[in-house]
Amino acid sequence: MLQNKTLEFYNKNAEAFVEDTVDVGFMEIQDKFLRLLPYDGRILDFGCGSGRDTKYFLEKGFHVDAVDGSEELCKIASRYTGTEVRQMLFSELDAVDRYDGIWACASILHLPKREQGAVLRKMAAALKSDGVIYTSFKYGEFEGERNGRFFTDFTAETFTDCIRGIERLQVEECWITDDVRPGRGDEKWLNLILRKPDIH
Repeated sequence: MLQNKTLEFYNKNAEAFVEDTVDVGFMEIQDKFLRLLPYDGRILDFGCGSGRDTKYFLEKGFHVDAVDGSEELCKIASRYTGTEVRQMLFSELDAVDRYDGIWACASILHLPKREQGAVLRKMAAALKSDGVIYTSFKYGEFEGERNGRFFTDFTAETFTDCIRGIERLQVEECWITDDVRPGRGDEKWLNLILRKPDIH
């Protein structure tokens, strides 16, 4: 139900959301993520929104599978990136050992905290050994509806608690940034690099 309301928001406001995010300069974090991957590796853009990051990764020579839960965003992102963007809910991820990296930029933050662990386990399963995840959340302790969408905020401590039982994921790095969108400088973001350690 919560997810349905959030998806309804994105379907109704897809064009405005894309306009607000597609040109946001994100190269520093995009490149930080790409440096952790093998050259021309395979990436899952998990909740791709406008397609901004998918387009960047494709232009850098990576293979990208892009998905989003919003039908309208999938249409816009497909046109923008020139590649098919599939409509898929986070809970529907069923890939195994497929990706060198998963990019979940400001996307899984729309899941309730009680669902985060299950989806992160699916993400870990979808990664190859030694694969990495980049994900980001608004920084704080809030969980609930905000501006028509559901959000789960995290601090470094609360996120570490959330993944404590997921053996195949380790926090490799976390850092806090300001929101880069105009007029949002007072908002903070928690950025995380997670790794699936190679156990062989």
